[in-house]
Amino acid sequence: MPLILPGNVATATASTTYEVANSCRFNDGDSARLRLTPGSAATSSRKMTASFWCKRGSLGITGRIFNADTGSNQRDSLFFNSDDNLWLYINNGGDGNLKTTRVFRDPSAWYHIVLTIDTTQSTNTNRVKLYINGTQETSFQTGGDGIVYPDQNYDIIGFGQNGKEQTIGADTSGGNDDNEFDGYLAEFVFIDGLALAPTSFGEFDEDSPRIWKPIDVSGLTFGTNGFYLDFEASDNLGNDANGGTDWTETNLAATDQTTDTCTNNFCTCNPLDQTNTGGSSATMAEGNLKWTSAGNTTSQSYMRATFGLTAGKWYWEAKMSDSNSGVGFNIGVAGSDANMNAGGSGNMPDSDPNTLFKNSASTNSATRKDGSDVTTNLTTVAENQIVQIALDLDNQKFYAGVQGTWLNSADPATGSNAPATVDANTTYLPAWSDNGYTDQITLELNFGNPSFTGTDKSDGNGYGSFEYEPPSGFLALCTKNLGSDGG
Repeated sequence: MPLILPGNVATATASTTYEVANSCRFNDGDSARLRLTPGSAATSSRKMTASFWCKRGSLGITGRIFNADTGSNQRDSLFFNSDDNLWLYINNGGDGNLKTTRVFRDPSAWYHIVLTIDTTQSTNTNRVKLYINGTQETSFQTGGDGIVYPDQNYDIIGFGQNGKEQTIGADTSGGNDDNEFDGYLAEFVFIDGLALAPTSFGEFDEDSPRIWKPIDVSGLTFGTNGFYLDFEASDNLGNDANGGTDWTETNLAATDQTTDTCTNNFCTCNPLDQTNTGGSSATMAEGNLKWTSAGNTTSQSYMRATFGLTAGKWYWEAKMSDSNSGVGFNIGVAGSDANMNAGGSGNMPDSDPNTLFKNSASTNSATRKDGSDVTTNLTTVAENQIVQIALDLDNQKFYAGVQGTWLNSADPATGSNAPATVDANTTYLPAWSDNGYTDQITLELNFGNPSFTGTDKSDGNGYGSFEYEPPSGFLALCTKNLGSDGG
């Protein structure tokens, strides 16, 4: 079985001298991509470097990250395959073929990937190098097409070359356009004419000698067809910050600019921590922020998020969208040890510990703790309304609100009238489910990095973007706040 390569979660909690402000979210269901065809001869066809940070969304799919047309439905391509390996093709693998033995299956983490090509090298293994989080990858699969290095002084005919379409986030137009990347990309750099080490883009420093962190790349020499995409212009996500030709955006909107980056990692849905009963599965979209239940009366879908919380005060929201009238759902927290396979009788799995708000189509919406109603006859959520969750782990209190009004006349800021409690000395994760008896429902989760518009309220530390003001002292679920609050 392949090894699972841990992602770089710690990067976003480490002290950094360089902060990455934005990333771009690619949703494979939107067929999102960036495209550019260089109009000038490249500085070199033998030396080049690509560097980017990525956070994966959907796993188990072929997701093309960086592609270049080489003609006759062929391509140079760097991508995750359906087995979650990282794979490099040069001219469809005939002139170069490297597929890692490791798999990349951590949807909570940012990976830094560097591809360096220098075909002038006499040793074949020095002609193409892959680095993950500052460390060279040396283990590649030998089966199938095997390991192929380009010949000495081979001229690359795709990556960065004049007249060859370059694509980020999907296949080239001459290939399979359904192979879209799903997830987040940040600090995307291409160097034309130089084969650079990863230390040109990141570092281990004396304060964090085991944590790979980004550095400022704006002073690098990019070459004629080089580029730098920092995704800091929401109205022009294809802007080349190096001053070159901007990339053409396809199916990317201003809401696809995010603040989830390699220096401040936000919580998302966790596709590795879900249960679907009855043979049908929930689906995810928008960078693992949009969750849609299985959608039939014989199946129930449960999921937890990527962040475990042990202390502090935390705030998040969920928009109930794309539902039929009468659809119920549950949202709150479940313990890290809660059995997500336990039958929930229409609620979150009634396996201790969990605390949740149960929305009902009737008047019996309620907060529940460990399978029993605590506060009943609460407001019912209508389609496209926002549910608010405030979790106070320092005082073991749980709050729920709808459309800006806290239920049970509660006030999380003062700690009054909490409609439910949580256990002490417990690791809780945000969790949710459908009720298993009604039609399909979609929840758009917002832990501070929303996929929908209309959000402009941040927490007291200046992080997050919410529909409603977080209560005083309650924070967005991002690693900058985890580092400051100790949650």
